[in-house]
Amino acid sequence: MLTQVFVTGTDTDAGKTIVSRALLQALAAQGTQAVGYKPVATGCVETAEGRCSKDVLTLQAASTIPLPYSALNVLSLAEDEPCAAPADGTLFSRMADGLATLKTQAGCVVVEGCGGWRTLLDAQHSYADWVIARQLPVILVVGIKQGGMNHALLTADAILNDGLPLLGWVANRINPCLAHYAQTISLLSSHIPAPLLGEIPYLPRPETRELGHFLDLSRVVY
Repeated sequence: MLTQVFVTGTDTDAGKTIVSRALLQALAAQGTQAVGYKPVATGCVETAEGRCSKDVLTLQAASTIPLPYSALNVLSLAEDEPCAAPADGTLFSRMADGLATLKTQAGCVVVEGCGGWRTLLDAQHSYADWVIARQLPVILVVGIKQGGMNHALLTADAILNDGLPLLGWVANRINPCLAHYAQTISLLSSHIPAPLLGEIPYLPRPETRELGHFLDLSRVVY
């Protein structure tokens, strides 16, 4: 049974939050109590309650367990603010503690990454280092756009070379005008050594929609 999964992407705007939402909804449809967790969020805005991320709010709304914002996020960064956490491992520990707590409350925790696979969390460590230490299985979100194929293959190779299970990948059509879409999906399917779990079409305001039916979790072997 899948109890935790890490969602990474080919780059910042690949659609990790949308796919994480879809994954939470698909798990809920199977009867699994699932909760989303985005330990590090960027692009946050100041509110009366402090910094707030729309990505975290999207995961919070899609989770089957009502939990406060603070339980789903450890670090909220402003727009374009680099993550400059101390290199003493404090952030890693806080992120791990948050995950451990959520695992006691939910059947599955969907952990959404920040940026790409090698995003730096401090001067010495990347997000990948934290995922490797936790041995989390990974789902890769591929933003289907010009140049996305190279990013997808490089990221898939990096995940596998780091010794982690790549459960599958999801195609997220972020550019509706991209020509040769079907050919791109076919080529990616033949080169990424993991199953295609689904394709999310280009949709207006996908963060408000039911997306779970776009994924086929029966293709996950873990």
